[in-house]
Amino acid sequence: MEILRTALGDIPATGVVERFADGGIMSCTPSGEARLETCCGALVPQFTTDDLRRRTVQTVSFHPNGNVRALPLERPTEICTPAGPLTAELVTFHPDGSLCRVFPLNGKLSGMWTETDEAGLASPLRVVTPLGAVQKKLIGLRFDPAGHLLSLTMWPGETLDVPTPQGVLRARTGVAFRPDGALRSLEPARPQPVETPAGNVMAYDLDAIGVCGDVNSLEFSKDGAVCRVRTNLSRLVAEGPSGSRRVFEPSLRESLCGDSDSEITPLSIEFTPEATRVRTRRNTPWAELPTGEWRPRAEPFLARFATAVQRLSCAG
Repeated sequence: MEILRTALGDIPATGVVERFADGGIMSCTPSGEARLETCCGALVPQFTTDDLRRRTVQTVSFHPNGNVRALPLERPTEICTPAGPLTAELVTFHPDGSLCRVFPLNGKLSGMWTETDEAGLASPLRVVTPLGAVQKKLIGLRFDPAGHLLSLTMWPGETLDVPTPQGVLRARTGVAFRPDGALRSLEPARPQPVETPAGNVMAYDLDAIGVCGDVNSLEFSKDGAVCRVRTNLSRLVAEGPSGSRRVFEPSLRESLCGDSDSEITPLSIEFTPEATRVRTRRNTPWAELPTGEWRPRAEPFLARFATAVQRLSCAG
């Protein structure tokens, strides 16, 4: 066992201690009780395990300036946050020491401990948001260094009615805010027509990943216009110079269920004053349609919707 001296307190540690090039601690594994002084008070890093949820001791990590970065807690601990008091099992911090993220639960998913098991431990939490007081089962919350709530992530099955520039929309997974409290983005809980510079687009992403609510399928600009949307149910037809025409549709891939069926992946569209940008698959280049040269128009894309519904049934 080694006693590590940090600016926040001493940590008895075991195993490999990762260090930055200047010798500062990058991460370590506590082997005994410690108390680290944070903006949330004195917190005890995890140093014991159990048989199911936490089979290993998770490391404590640090920023290069010596402030703690991620702090798994030994036991559920109530901390004060800008959204109200919350019981947490994992907290993270910005480099300046301010609170970044709060996770009420931090169980390790495995073949013996599933997402359903973990979700069974979640209780509705009352938090203060730019939308007012919200009481939902939450995976996590994110704050900026000034304490503004930037996003909340909900457990699968939870939804929230959100006032937007396009009316009240029902959200799942995540809702994100700007520091001034304005709505930045949300994940639509069901197919939702929204008005864009290309006309009505059916906002909905069958592939939405419910891990983090920071970035979502439907995003609004500062002036309230739709600036980004992902859709499985609309396509984009663009008319360009000299009568040229380009069509962009949600693409197909082999089903993740392992059979011979195909499933739809969403079409992503971004709108800026300079151009409309489109891509048919994640991690592929964007097609640029400069404003003034191309006239984009959204149309329904329904030919393969039955396949998409089948994928939902398979994945559920």
